[in-house]
Amino acid sequence: MFDIGFQELVVIFIVALLVFGPEKLPEIGKTLGRWMIEIRRGIQNAKSQMDSEFEEMEKRRASPDNEAGSVKDTKQSEGPAAPEGTEKRDESGSAGRASGGEG
Repeated sequence: MFDIGFQELVVIFIVALLVFGPEKLPEIGKTLGRWMIEIRRGIQNAKSQMDSEFEEMEKRRASPDNEAGSVKDTKQSEGPAAPEGTEKRDESGSAGRASGGEG
């Protein structure tokens, strides 16, 4: 991750000791350690979730059953796309009116 050697770590420790003092340094170390653990867990969870999603996409793409029908099936399940600004239609296909009356 970082290319920090032993000498750099010693310098960082001495500076931290001078800035925070010997009483606060263990508390700060614990807090930083907890943050690092939480960050690593979050990254690992995100990575595993993305890997499983990619594997699922590859399985869908590789399956011979879905090659031609996958796009067709998804478009049919969504229904016809209505142009912007048009009224929403009810199940019978007629446009709904705000006033509720016919005529």
